[in-house]
Amino acid sequence: MLTATEENALRRFERKVLRKIYGPVVDKGVWRISRNNELCTFMGEDIVRFIKAQRIQWLGHVERMDDCHAQKSAEREIVRSEKNRNT
Repeated sequence: MLTATEENALRRFERKVLRKIYGPVVDKGVWRISRNNELCTFMGEDIVRFIKAQRIQWLGHVERMDDCHAQKSAEREIVRSEKNRNT
């Protein structure tokens, strides 16, 4: 589970990397760094959304496993502990 602080740090890092990759832009004859909204147009999906999608995909993979696999029993224990913590 990602906290809001971790999500913000990941997004900040992603924007930093994208600024290095794409470099500065010319705006009315003046070079400047890319703005956040300009970077969003370059990338299709942000890093946090990608991570969450991968976790859901992994959960589906684990659910299709046989019950004897250690990953499946560990995943069920995590879900149980999360439910108990939230009640």
